[in-house]
Amino acid sequence: MARLPTDLPPYDDHVPRVETGDNVGTSEPDETDERGFFAEQAPKSGTLKKSPLLASKPDSDQAHYHGHRERLRDRFRANGDTALADYEILELLLFRLIPRRDTKPIAKALLERFGTLAGVIGAPPSLLQEVKGVGEAVALDLKLISAVGQRMLKSEIKGKQVLGSWSSVIDYCHAAMAYEAREQFRILFLDKRNALIADEVQGKGTIDHTPVYPREVVKRALELSATAIILVHNHPSGDPTPSRADIDMTKMIVDTAKPLGITVHDHIIIGKDGHASLKGLRLI
Repeated sequence: MARLPTDLPPYDDHVPRVETGDNVGTSEPDETDERGFFAEQAPKSGTLKKSPLLASKPDSDQAHYHGHRERLRDRFRANGDTALADYEILELLLFRLIPRRDTKPIAKALLERFGTLAGVIGAPPSLLQEVKGVGEAVALDLKLISAVGQRMLKSEIKGKQVLGSWSSVIDYCHAAMAYEAREQFRILFLDKRNALIADEVQGKGTIDHTPVYPREVVKRALELSATAIILVHNHPSGDPTPSRADIDMTKMIVDTAKPLGITVHDHIIIGKDGHASLKGLRLI
């Protein structure tokens, strides 16, 4: 029996064309995935009836729905992001990801749940999907936007003298790690000019602990011919204050690396509320 396809491409503000035939999908629409909610079974006579989701909305509602999107686009086109609130920027993103639904309530719900626009983009997909109206496809698309942002920030420090681009290093580490639900231990490997050779996550742990092995850290630095490293890890709690374990572990790595000619420039702890530098705190 013919059905409307459930795998519609996200055309902006357009009603999908109707397809018939044996090749049309027969799976039931997933209410949690906002891209498939137009699928409807055709009548037995073979004539497809018009979906009430498309037909029953008053003309005034339709005009308001489409007019709101166009007004937001016009404001952004004319004045850039400064003319829009955070929830409106998020709406503009969601227009493409959820083309046939009012996205303002979803945008506001996401900001209420995660606090900031950065918190929304950085949130794990599983938590994003806890917000009503966000399905797996939208959650993954938001993570793609996060990945693009991280790549842009990383390009600002790749091959450059890291110590002379310290604010860019902090911005990149914050984007990459601040909103992770578990601790990560990351190392920036530098050459003799203090230019970035590699950026690697060495381990992932629990919400408050990541196992770190100083010999493995130094071994990897030697493999990459790095002469200096910067240690970075996050505190999912949001508070970047170093713990006694953080300080002791850092000193062990410093003591292991120094005889082999590898300098530990700093250990940065990233939190949602900022960052802490063990070198800045004179703890190394």
